[in-house]
Amino acid sequence: MTSSIIQPPHDCSLCPRLVEFRDENRNAYPNYFNAPVPSFGHIEAPLLIVGLAPGLKGANQTGRPFTGDYAGDLLYATLFRQGLAEGNYDRRADDGFELRGVRVTNAVRCVPPKNKPAPFEIKTCLSFLESEIAAMPALRVILSLGRIAHNSVVSTLGVKRKDHPFGHGACTKEGDLMLVSSYHCSRYNTNTGVLTPKMFDAVVAKAKTAAGL
Repeated sequence: MTSSIIQPPHDCSLCPRLVEFRDENRNAYPNYFNAPVPSFGHIEAPLLIVGLAPGLKGANQTGRPFTGDYAGDLLYATLFRQGLAEGNYDRRADDGFELRGVRVTNAVRCVPPKNKPAPFEIKTCLSFLESEIAAMPALRVILSLGRIAHNSVVSTLGVKRKDHPFGHGACTKEGDLMLVSSYHCSRYNTNTGVLTPKMFDAVVAKAKTAAGL
């Protein structure tokens, strides 16, 4: 049985540091979204992709996860190539780009200073991720991008990290769910060779197959 999604309000006040940073950005970038970024994709999707947090000039600007920065360029190009998206991705929330069988969210919903959420902020946002997972009736696979996202998923499910260690391409089962982890598709990781487009394509393909897509 599924439950209703609990989303952070537009002016969520749970994390003081993120609230302060949001207020600063509203002054500096009044045309940006500047609020907790909602998930993207259908709730009936069997595959959930969990990232870290909105980028200042990416999702915090556009209001859609992974939209407007390099990480999104790589993620959505890969999903399109895998037949998991349709339309033209144009770094805008209103570009008409749509996901097929996939939903995308972040472990932390508000943009953090220097792209680094604090432990308290990560923990505080777990309730929203838990709600997201519980509300997806056909969910079969969770693909986590980066260690923090992976650990948030594991914490949300109430299982031990030692039973579900992070590693690029690692797959473990938890009940009916398959947990797949990947290095984050950030520009830093691709520039340093930690993650190549080929590696990322392979891990997305693995998650797609496991989800029956």
